[in-house]
Amino acid sequence: MSGSSSQAPIKTIAVTAAVATAATTAAILTYQSLRRDVRKERLKKAVGSEVEAWEKEHSDELSSGDMTPNDNWADEFKPMIKRATSFKPGEYDDSLVREQLSRNYSFLGEDAMKKVRNSYVVVVGCGGVGSWAATMLLRSGVGKLLLIDFDMTTLSSLNRHACATLEDVGTPKAVAMQKYFHKIAPWAQVDIKVGLWKKGEESERWLDGADYVVDAIDNIETKVDLLTYCYKNNIKVFASMGAGAKADPTRVQIADISNTYEDPLARSVRSRLRRNGIKGGIPTVYSTEVPSEVKLLPLPEDEFKKGSVKELGAFDDFRVRILPVLGPLPAIFGLHAATYIIEDLAGKPLEDAAEIRHRKKIYAQLERGLSERDCRAYSKDGLQRTIEVNADDMAFIFEDVNHGRTTFDQAVIQKPAAVHWDPSRPLAVDNVIIMDVKGANKHEKEIQIGGKKLEEVYTKDQIDIANRRCAEARKYMIWRRG
Repeated sequence: MSGSSSQAPIKTIAVTAAVATAATTAAILTYQSLRRDVRKERLKKAVGSEVEAWEKEHSDELSSGDMTPNDNWADEFKPMIKRATSFKPGEYDDSLVREQLSRNYSFLGEDAMKKVRNSYVVVVGCGGVGSWAATMLLRSGVGKLLLIDFDMTTLSSLNRHACATLEDVGTPKAVAMQKYFHKIAPWAQVDIKVGLWKKGEESERWLDGADYVVDAIDNIETKVDLLTYCYKNNIKVFASMGAGAKADPTRVQIADISNTYEDPLARSVRSRLRRNGIKGGIPTVYSTEVPSEVKLLPLPEDEFKKGSVKELGAFDDFRVRILPVLGPLPAIFGLHAATYIIEDLAGKPLEDAAEIRHRKKIYAQLERGLSERDCRAYSKDGLQRTIEVNADDMAFIFEDVNHGRTTFDQAVIQKPAAVHWDPSRPLAVDNVIIMDVKGANKHEKEIQIGGKKLEEVYTKDQIDIANRRCAEARKYMIWRRG
């Protein structure tokens, strides 16, 4: 009895402590919530007043709904520099910035985000691709942006532009983006140049100090000039190829410019870069979609009456007729570019990009070559038989297991070959590696036909790499089969 009575006060104290703890926790959480709400309201007022001040400052420039490049913005398209009102370093509450970028901090980490926030990116071309790339670079924390474009916002721009609204029609795309960006991240430095980037000392100075350049230019001559200048001056640059007339989002991918396929613009850019002594080294977003029946939009009859078609463009070498564009595709191109650049700026570059996806001919050739080699090595009657690895399996082995590269040295090559790796085991998805044709012929001659052991032909490191790839394939196959 005395024992139970002595425990009663202890239980009472425990309950009281628990209640007090809960009450304290609730009070702290309530305080934090109220403090957060106050800070958010302060932020909204600050941003609102800044944007209002900026709009008043530029009211004369933005009020004309039918503004053209020849009105107030430029004399023969001379570049203009505008700078939105922004916070000076240290003026903006950094805790609010970190809260806005909290998901990026969680994903990339403190050190990586410091690199991103201290980076400077120049976006050349602010249309469908460039506007989406720039928007996501800003939203991901890039601290300084320069937006370069000569073009005006039109009604037809609104099906694909990331920032422009009806109110922006008739004003430069770069201005529309700068105003929109200030509402998203007023702490960021967003500068613009309403003008055309072209080869020469003045335009080249615009790229000084850039950590990255985004090439989202339509014109091929200007695109090649920009890529050449960046490459030869050790400025990192990411190129976007053509999103016009494309409809299949699953065909969009990133590859080095030297490994692009099925894209007419990429083919022309590759050819011209080679003339400038550049064979590769420029990451590119492009589509492997084979051109469909979609053609250039017809030029209105009254335009022909104005003179030669080539004289109707705003600038030399810029096309007058345009490709139809499905709105989401330029956005997908721009998001590919932004993702690649953010990861690289953060010090976590995308190194295992699966290049050359959706090339059915390659998969079929890999399957056929594998079957022929096995037939020559193991068929007693010389008849080719169906093997246990089909074209879909080859796509899986080539793309997902080997990332579109050879197994040993991870090289991207024009003519890959599939090899039955270990003859002591049956041919299966988890017993195939990728080589070049020369290596595959040597493997067939010395291992499959000659009967040598793997250790007699390959180094220990090569055997370990091949076995790891086969183990990965085995693991993936278990997952694929559920």
